[in-house]
Amino acid sequence: MTRSTAPEIARREFSQVVADHRPQLFRFLLASTRDPDLAETLTQDCLLKAHRNWAGFRGESSALTWLMRIAINVQKDHWRNRRIQFWRTTRTNSVDVDEASDWLPSGAGSPEQHLLAREQVKQVWRAVDGLSPRQKSVFLLRHVEEMDIAEIAVATGLSQGTVKAHLSRALARVRAEMEGTR
Repeated sequence: MTRSTAPEIARREFSQVVADHRPQLFRFLLASTRDPDLAETLTQDCLLKAHRNWAGFRGESSALTWLMRIAINVQKDHWRNRRIQFWRTTRTNSVDVDEASDWLPSGAGSPEQHLLAREQVKQVWRAVDGLSPRQKSVFLLRHVEEMDIAEIAVATGLSQGTVKAHLSRALARVRAEMEGTR
């Protein structure tokens, strides 16, 4: 029987963290960028940074929260380094809204109800596209990743009160947009 070395144990632990949380990172980045290729690239960048810093992970938050914080920073760095506006890129390289609505479960039964649900998804994505980057991140972490306020605060580096304020403003804006299109 061979003894496991500390680096080998750490490598196995990190591999399990990646297996457990990679889909959530990709889903968040896909929802944020609406570009599957870019989301994949940013996911890989996030995991590479996490791997390089795994020895420094202190466990003060969950591994997912730590990874989400890295993902948010990788995403910010990407946009900052490119010096282009997020909105131009997502509009030209975005996931088709009809395709995205097919990913969402719908309890609607009739074709009319399916069409209505699909149109509502389009309206929500349009409203989310109009949010500020910080509001959009908080909104997606809450409603796509289903993180609670405390987890979002840790992931974004914001206070819980600031997270609540951004989430409240984002929800108000999405609701106003939805009501304005009816």
